[in-house]
Amino acid sequence: MEKYLVFGHKNPDTDSIASSIAMAFLQTKLGKQAVPCRLGNINKETEYALNHFNIGAPELISEVTENDNIILVDHNEPAQSAEGMKKAQIYMVVDHHRIQGFETAGPLFYYAEPVGCTCTILFKMFKQNNIGIPADVAGLMLSAIISDTLLFKSPTCTKLDISTAEELSRISNTDINSYGLAMLKAGTDLTPFSDKELVNLDAKEYNLGNSVKSKISQVNTADISDVMSRKDGIEKILLSEVEALGLDVNIFLITDIINSNSQVIVVGNRADLVEKSYNVKLENNTALLTGIVSRKKQVVPVLEANV
Repeated sequence: MEKYLVFGHKNPDTDSIASSIAMAFLQTKLGKQAVPCRLGNINKETEYALNHFNIGAPELISEVTENDNIILVDHNEPAQSAEGMKKAQIYMVVDHHRIQGFETAGPLFYYAEPVGCTCTILFKMFKQNNIGIPADVAGLMLSAIISDTLLFKSPTCTKLDISTAEELSRISNTDINSYGLAMLKAGTDLTPFSDKELVNLDAKEYNLGNSVKSKISQVNTADISDVMSRKDGIEKILLSEVEALGLDVNIFLITDIINSNSQVIVVGNRADLVEKSYNVKLENNTALLTGIVSRKKQVVPVLEANV
């Protein structure tokens, strides 16, 4: 029986991990040998969810080969995926992001919807295939929706995300608000991480407008000032990455999950792109972006529109 590797993007978040586990379970029930994988370390928020529902972390991998059959979840851009992805046999993609730089040698299954979370799409796939979701997997999928929508406060959140979360909460016997707040709070504990680790907890590379090479990182916090106290060290890492990765702009978002704002630290020769896009003035490479919490909906498309 052929084996399928299922994984999300580099620097995985809760949706990337949960969707890998849920998709591997679904494919196994459909008769395939599917293995959930990850392309990086588990963050504190995801660790909290995995421990709460007593689920082990997926297998850690860094690259795939032309002999591997793979299923991509929560991403499609090669820069965010495993090394060798373009040579591997892509069987399926399930994603809720834009499509860019993605091409395959042969046909494939592709499921994409403009919803707040990949697990929302996967929930529909379970129902369409008449496959029941175990309580622990349902709880992890609920965790992903809570994470990606910031407990339904993100502009990416849709009615389908909310109704799906409600069904998953019943299956997993989980109180959405109390569990969700505890999980999000666990993810804001950034003290154990070095500045370099902090910058790469949730980082993605983008080719904005096909001309501006960027990296956009994001962390969640309950107090922006706690993270900004480390600004000098964070800025040093960002500057080193500009040179090492050949970036035009390197952006670090510090998102306040309580007040729904983000402080941004920006370096690179196209830092002006942030000023132009949000009508702000960077002072010492930083500015407050009021009401901005979603990298997918409020940052990447806005920057691209102003390239």
